[in-house]
Amino acid sequence: MTEIIRPSTVLPALRTPFHVITSDGIDLIGEVSSPLGQSKGAILTLHPLPIAGGMMDSHVYKKAANRLPAMAGITVVRFNTRGTTSEAGSSTGEFDNGGAEGIDVQAMIDYCFDILKLENLWIVGWSFGTDLALRHARDPRHKGLILLSPPLRTTTDVELTYWNSDPRPITALVPEHDDYLKPDEALRRFAIVPKLKIIPVDDAKHLWLGEPAVHRVLSEINTIVTGDTAALPLEF
Repeated sequence: MTEIIRPSTVLPALRTPFHVITSDGIDLIGEVSSPLGQSKGAILTLHPLPIAGGMMDSHVYKKAANRLPAMAGITVVRFNTRGTTSEAGSSTGEFDNGGAEGIDVQAMIDYCFDILKLENLWIVGWSFGTDLALRHARDPRHKGLILLSPPLRTTTDVELTYWNSDPRPITALVPEHDDYLKPDEALRRFAIVPKLKIIPVDDAKHLWLGEPAVHRVLSEINTIVTGDTAALPLEF
């Protein structure tokens, strides 16, 4: 018997909390949500700005962890960057506006490959997390970047142009009514990385509030990671 997917829907998965110690001694906390069957791919999520409430439980990522393992066979790895707190607990250290957080990103990529042994791993950044991805997620083992609501707040043009020397794909989902970078401005700002694909999303806002926006984001992630071009079902 199928049920309508709702904001509170939690589908079956293997959910495992973890701690990762960074090279500078920061204790990062997080959770892996894995399919009960074979994984078709994985995402490492980089959350929105912690000083504005961003964390591993920010709603799109929480819903990704609650749905994608069962609906798409995707493993979802979420964590709190240094100095960030969620219901799961707090990572140690202090917020560094995207600087020292680069150490966190590398520690988590290492964890995904060296400990979890994940394959077909993609980096997903949202808002602040997109700057972390563009600035720091250069490890050659992952498959590419998926950017949600990129504000280009701290990423420099030099850091952007690095990606012209890297063959991996980058896709940016840009809300029509974004508070920081709307589609037309995103096209201009990202023009120095011609390969970067921008997907404008009608009626969406920076925080992707509402089930239609969440459904669109998770469907696009599924398409990029697994190659399945069909939208995720609205019932499961």
